Amino acid sequence: MKISSLEPCQQQEIKNVGLSYIVEAKLKEYFLALGDIKPTCHLYEHVIREVERPLLCLVLEQVKGNKGKAADLLGINRNTLRKKLQEHNLV
Repeated sequence: MKISSLEPCQQQEIKNVGLSYIVEAKLKEYFLALGDIKPTCHLYEHVIREVERPLLCLVLEQVKGNKGKAADLLGINRNTLRKKLQEHNLV
């Protein structure tokens, strides 16, 4: 669902919550679900990799597969985008 298809009050709620709040809440759930189990090594890499794939997919969906527009939206070079798509087998 696109944000633009939501009612104006719902759009404002999403803007007020913020992405960092949502990520923090999900990370807390992750640690809670682990319980006494220690998280995997290289947690930073793990989190970035887990977030990067859906981010790339959703951005490409938003721009209807246009890699140039996707790179612009992400604020990265088109070659960097191409490399990341290959890393995630999204080519």
